[in-house]
Amino acid sequence: MFRAWIVWALGALFMCYKNAIEVSPSVMASCLMKEFGLTGTQMGHLAACYFYAYLIFQIPAGLLIDRWGPRRVTTIAMITCAMGTLLFSFSDSLLMAYAGRFLTGIGASFAAINCLKLIANWFPGRMFALMVGLMMTIGMLGAVGGQAPLSTFIVSVGWRESLYILALGGFILAILFFAVVRNHPQSKEDPIYTKPKVFQNLKKILSSPQAWALSLYSGFAFAPVSAFGGLWGVPFLGQAYGLSPAAAAQGSSLIFLGFAAGAPFFGWLSDRMRSCKTVMFWGTLLAALSLVLVLYFPQIAAPILSPTLFLFGFAISAFLLCFTMIKESFSAALAATSVAFMNAFDALFGAFSDPLTGKVLDLWWTGDVVDGVRTFSLNAYHYALLILVIYFVFSLFSLRAVRETTPKLASSRS
Repeated sequence: MFRAWIVWALGALFMCYKNAIEVSPSVMASCLMKEFGLTGTQMGHLAACYFYAYLIFQIPAGLLIDRWGPRRVTTIAMITCAMGTLLFSFSDSLLMAYAGRFLTGIGASFAAINCLKLIANWFPGRMFALMVGLMMTIGMLGAVGGQAPLSTFIVSVGWRESLYILALGGFILAILFFAVVRNHPQSKEDPIYTKPKVFQNLKKILSSPQAWALSLYSGFAFAPVSAFGGLWGVPFLGQAYGLSPAAAAQGSSLIFLGFAAGAPFFGWLSDRMRSCKTVMFWGTLLAALSLVLVLYFPQIAAPILSPTLFLFGFAISAFLLCFTMIKESFSAALAATSVAFMNAFDALFGAFSDPLTGKVLDLWWTGDVVDGVRTFSLNAYHYALLILVIYFVFSLFSLRAVRETTPKLASSRS
């Protein structure tokens, strides 16, 4: 069991690494907009290039991991992610920055699927929800690191040098992962995986109403965290609450800290309640109310801003239970592919939301420029970020179509 925890830890570290890179544009937004002369829409596209790649490679990532196992495939993915970060750090044109961000997204698209596959291979089924929660706790600590700590580091050494160091860390992680991880606990060498029936497996997933309902819910529920915490949260908090960039980054990092705390808690709570769907509903509703309070009632939220941001992240982490539900809805042979299908919706909404919110900001831009960077009014943020509130409404409607899988879980544990 000790070896299983080591294998899991290295997979979770990849989640930590990719999340730090994923949310990094939020603390580099001013630097990047000034460096490349970006509009809000262009900034949204630059951040979303990561999600474009993530979306395209989700299904292939699942199929490759199901076919060849996590060890070899994920090692290559880690190297690709690090190379993309390195390219981004050296970019001297917007096109090169797009390419670096896209390459990073290709490698990062394997992170969650890899860890979920390792959990399924190395741990008993009764521990799956708990291990997924712990995985996201470690992963969200990376998102926390990609906020206030990275902001401080950028001030000290610059955004390019910070990304260069992040890239070096990715290469080191790839070496450790390949040296230590094995696909299964019962073999010292990687087994030759049986070639899956690709089209038959995809047909099973595509014809499942459960897969579509869970995927729509997941995409709508996670997009507000991605768009607000990963891109527009820092400049919004500065505009709405008069916070310095460092203080706004600290506030935004509380979202991911809350997410890290909530992930294992909701895994435990769903086991106690014997219902994933109920926990997901109330968690999503509480997250929506918290975000509305931060966005539209600053006079109320200001004295309790930090705990409200923490609560937003804590509550929305309940959405992670959909990973357990989709895994339990299909056979073990489809574990990675089914999760990849659902994860593709998270990437789709991320890829769509960043440029969309940026476009709305541009439409309501009043022409203000500070130190060569466009600045947006509070009204502009209110209109743009209303999209995220609407997402939460759609997520709750999507959840109504989800079929509870907890009875299956309960029977498998008895």
